[in-house]
Amino acid sequence: MKHIPFIPLGNNMLLKALLIMLLLETNFVDCKEHKGHISVILVGATGDLAKKYLWQGLFHLYLNEADRGHSFIFYGGALSPPEKGESIMFDVLKSLSCPVDVTPDRCALLKDQFLRLSRYRQLKVAENYTALNQDIQNTMSEEGLHEAGRLFYLSVPPFTYTDIARNINATCRPLPGAWLRVVLEKPFGHDYASAQQLASDLQMFFKEEEIYRIDHYLGKQTVAQILPFRRQNRRHLDPIWNRDYVERVEIVLKETVDAKARTSFYEEYGVIRDVIQNHLTEILTSLSMELPLNYSKSYDVLKAKLEVMNSLLSLDHRSAVVGQYQNYLTQVREELEKKSDFFTNTQTFAGVLVQIDNTRWEGVPFILTSGKALDERTAYVRVLFKDNSFCLQKEVNRETGKTSCKRKQIIFHIGHGDLGFPAILVSRGLFKPKFSSSQWQEATELTSLHLFGQPLTDYYVYRPVQEMDAYSLLISNIFYGKKETFVTTKNLLSSWKFWTPLLEILDRESPRVYLGGTENDQLLDFVIESGGLQFAAVEPLEIMGMEQKTNSFASIHSTFLGNSMVSNWAEQLIEKLARDIQLAAESAVQHSGVFHLALSGGSTPLALFQRLSKHHHGFPWKRTHLWLVDERCVPFTEPDSNFGNIEKYLLQHVRVPYINIHPMPVDRNQRICSEEDLGTEVYAKEISSHVSNSSFDMVLLGLGNDGHTASIFPGAQDGIEGHKFVLFTESPGKPHRRMSLSLSLINKAREIAVLVLGKGKHDIITLISRAERSPIKWPIFGVNPTFGKLVWYIDYDALLK
Repeated sequence: MKHIPFIPLGNNMLLKALLIMLLLETNFVDCKEHKGHISVILVGATGDLAKKYLWQGLFHLYLNEADRGHSFIFYGGALSPPEKGESIMFDVLKSLSCPVDVTPDRCALLKDQFLRLSRYRQLKVAENYTALNQDIQNTMSEEGLHEAGRLFYLSVPPFTYTDIARNINATCRPLPGAWLRVVLEKPFGHDYASAQQLASDLQMFFKEEEIYRIDHYLGKQTVAQILPFRRQNRRHLDPIWNRDYVERVEIVLKETVDAKARTSFYEEYGVIRDVIQNHLTEILTSLSMELPLNYSKSYDVLKAKLEVMNSLLSLDHRSAVVGQYQNYLTQVREELEKKSDFFTNTQTFAGVLVQIDNTRWEGVPFILTSGKALDERTAYVRVLFKDNSFCLQKEVNRETGKTSCKRKQIIFHIGHGDLGFPAILVSRGLFKPKFSSSQWQEATELTSLHLFGQPLTDYYVYRPVQEMDAYSLLISNIFYGKKETFVTTKNLLSSWKFWTPLLEILDRESPRVYLGGTENDQLLDFVIESGGLQFAAVEPLEIMGMEQKTNSFASIHSTFLGNSMVSNWAEQLIEKLARDIQLAAESAVQHSGVFHLALSGGSTPLALFQRLSKHHHGFPWKRTHLWLVDERCVPFTEPDSNFGNIEKYLLQHVRVPYINIHPMPVDRNQRICSEEDLGTEVYAKEISSHVSNSSFDMVLLGLGNDGHTASIFPGAQDGIEGHKFVLFTESPGKPHRRMSLSLSLINKAREIAVLVLGKGKHDIITLISRAERSPIKWPIFGVNPTFGKLVWYIDYDALLK
């Protein structure tokens, strides 16, 4: 008697008998070898990911496992009511395909079997999960089956995980003795705190061994082969897989598509959270981890990966260069219905320098790079080895096959690109690799293609015998409980702990704008400089009718509204302004023994505060007095407080004497900005008593979208002219009353810097450059130093959009 996998055919006994006879001819295993019944539940069964990949992966699982002793049933679950959801799901199932080695007749039979084994269930409320559990138990009872396990694949947004987990745990766990495996799709959080919260929520319902966080990149055939390749070729790799021989490692994922139709996701995540924090970081750990003695144990592999994560050197603002595709902002405004003055710092391109603090890899740069709207679609890992060979004979005169003087490298080509297929390439000057798996073979017919400047004939090239979808491989690993290709809670939190500080910095900085595609030319090229990354491209720009050239190391110096102007990309512009402030401080201290600096509030100067706080060595902080240009009428503890932000981003990190810090007295006598408390007069007197001739050494201003500066708003009379130094101001539409220095006091300063950042300021920059000078309409026109100088610091986003 042969075992027949469960196929629900109702009461049609003739059809059952015919199918039994047919299946008997396929050599299914004996009933005594039956390994139990498995229920696979795909939650989100009608979504895009399910349609494109997951149902196909589950079908491949069935093809590979149906004749090995298990019986299956597949449930598709979604929010849609049964009639609608079932129609969508079965349309997908009808389009499934078989591997090329399966004959058309057998493929048709297998598809029919899979279709009969698949059911749709609405999974919307807790009762639906109770009904699902009852259905599974009834099926096993009717067929006399025992349960081996249940696999839940959650292809749904992460915010739904907790409720679904609660329902599975409450009413839909398998019977005692059977396993439960719950698969989660990324993103696994937005930063360390959110990932920690999500992990904590899930651990209330599932054990760690039951959770499978899937990163589909770990299922790419080349990526999955990195560890087996390293193990099989240890004899050759162990002596050279270290800092003494490796020059650098490049992990690259380039895309030609932009973020169109995905801007809601990208506005929350950006390119680093999308692919670098997960895909590329996982590849990095596979490349750099110490190979465990017991390679077959998932725990040992995951432990070795975690050790690498914990040895990564922390990142700072120098560790990355970021860019934004020029059409991204327009796409966001259209798709998310944002106003015309909306702007965003979301990155669509990033290059990150990662370094490992251990004996093997100390000093070796690992460069992780990804971006949208680039010149090609490709993904690869390139391990480039040091080379101290000098070859006297020119290449054309060398004997064929001599490769000792050619760059030595190992390339894990993940897919796409000019090569067009997954492959592992090893320079012939290194060694001929071995592969333990018969699924990889040497490519003998090589094209005339060049890869990284060398013909393919310079490499040993190996490729998969048959290309396999990543999800099919990973779903098979889930079925067998192979956890090394999945992300554990510890590994996840370690990764987010590493990346979150950099993300917090970058989310406040303006990325470099790039044209997209081949038009980028060298605009996104970067170099390793002083332990960090910097853009290296030189770009011709036409500004104020003059053609200039600029790069990361030199700013444009020109004029704007008759005053000096400095312009560069935001990060370099902040660097330049910070240096200028320090020069002004050193000059003032040398001249009079003290430096008086007045700072504006708002979000624009936060990057400057961070720059000053992190690179403050040599700055005469002990001789510096810090004043405010303006302040909102809120307590200092409120997030809207300008002084609160200065304290958070600057004062907590530098040693300014307490008596040298002068916040505006908006909170006096337990009242906020009360005229009776004479706060404006108190501040004016404090300035007069400390600042010689009431002339600040330097004043930092910003520019509002409506042309205001400090807290002097369009239409104001007070604060533009007259002798009053400090005053209360307010403007329709602004949430708070303000205290502000007047323009007459600001204009007494020796130096005034106006900092303008971001594409959101482009329109106002354009307007004031063409408008008549009216301080009532545009208060910024009232900034006109009596004896000092005014310098505009405008980044390219604001200047050129």
